[in-house]
Amino acid sequence: MIKNNKWMLLVLTAVMLTGWFAQGFLSEAPNASAKEKHNKTLVMGTSADYAPYEYIDTAKSNEIIGFDIDLARHIADELGYNLVIKDMDFNGLIPALDSGRVDFVMAGMTPNKERKEKVDFTKVYYSAQQLIVTKDENIKSIEDLKGKKLGVQLGSIQEKEAIKIKKKVKNVKVEKRNKIPDLVQELQTKRIDAAIIEDGVAVEYLNQNSKLKAFVIPDTGSAGSAVALPKGSDLTEKFNSEIDKMKENGELDKYVKKWFKIEKSENEKKDAAAIDFSVVWSSLDFILYGVITTLKFVAVSIVLGFLLGSLLALMKISKTAPLRWFADAYTSIFRGTPLILQLLIIYFATPQLTDYEISAFLAGVLTFGLNSAAYISEIIRAGISAVDKGQREASLALGIPYSSMMRQIILPQALKNILPALMNEFITLTKESAIIAVIGAMDIMRRAQIVGADTYRYFEPLIIAGLIYYVMVMGLTVLGRKLERRMSRGD
Repeated sequence: MIKNNKWMLLVLTAVMLTGWFAQGFLSEAPNASAKEKHNKTLVMGTSADYAPYEYIDTAKSNEIIGFDIDLARHIADELGYNLVIKDMDFNGLIPALDSGRVDFVMAGMTPNKERKEKVDFTKVYYSAQQLIVTKDENIKSIEDLKGKKLGVQLGSIQEKEAIKIKKKVKNVKVEKRNKIPDLVQELQTKRIDAAIIEDGVAVEYLNQNSKLKAFVIPDTGSAGSAVALPKGSDLTEKFNSEIDKMKENGELDKYVKKWFKIEKSENEKKDAAAIDFSVVWSSLDFILYGVITTLKFVAVSIVLGFLLGSLLALMKISKTAPLRWFADAYTSIFRGTPLILQLLIIYFATPQLTDYEISAFLAGVLTFGLNSAAYISEIIRAGISAVDKGQREASLALGIPYSSMMRQIILPQALKNILPALMNEFITLTKESAIIAVIGAMDIMRRAQIVGADTYRYFEPLIIAGLIYYVMVMGLTVLGRKLERRMSRGD
């Protein structure tokens, strides 16, 4: 039993070393809370899919640009701070601010009643109107939305506006999506009949497609954008002061003219071709760079999952009941809950509970490693159980130490039997790695989504991403077959 525990301790040590390696060398963001960062650095949270407020021009660089970005840099410079920008889904911005992951949020965010209960806002720095955007020529007023599907961005001020419309107009079904580009794509494919989009954001989509029409929602006034900060933040008044200065000296107007275009005339509008890869060709390098992130993520997750899975498998065959109970409970939890739920809990709850800012990359590695370990443990346990018990009994009768028996006799045979199942698990992990895009990790999928938002085309970048994943999976498949042939030579 002591030797058995030593073997498990060895595997556990390897797991810990893998975790340290992932944290120290492969993390893509600093692992310190916003509060603990250098006092001359400000961390800004945004959602870079909301042109012209914040977006990435993927044909030129990986840098987030836009109206909010210029304003934030100007304010940070005036206050003597360095600016660090973090990209994430819009509905995760306030939780990130609340947990200390970011110091402030600029994302075209409107200070409504619900948000003011959670965070403080500065003065409004830009006002805009809300539009109903549609392809349906019969929708010309709010009343025409009766029986229609109305799309809005999740967690946005437009979502509140849709609720008001639903109360006024019968049978309006509100559809929620994470990003504005998703809404426009749903309009194009007629999954929704109309969408509520801010005028400054909608104008470029209208210019890109003459079939899209828009009208202003009446009686809504101007929806203003403001900076969100933690409750009681000392920065609120400082930001207000800088916003006032920018309004007085004309700097704010300069940025408005730079980023907010006047709508083009009807004859300048254009319709995109059904399929045109040339539009996204200049952004191909941007997508391909995500392969590096994906490969690093998958490699570390596989190692962590295999080591931890091996440890759990040994626990499951242990004669110590508490170890078996723990391993079974672990497997039950991670196999019985959605992977994306586990990812969001680790990413958002860790800073909230521990004041430790876990990076998107490390959160993904831990989630996929822990989740994969549950499945791998069952694969390894089954492989060990499939080895003839007589070999174990003979080894013990000959006085072979338990660790040597497992390492030199049992596990090699088990590994040969379970190799196809292991490779299948690794392939599944590679494909499912695209989920880390939801927490802002710049992998292949996230970059494809950004290209879609930048070019106003979605089919082409997603097809490119799909081809990249396919090549990676085929590579793993070929590797698995070669390993199987090599290990079967001794049979």
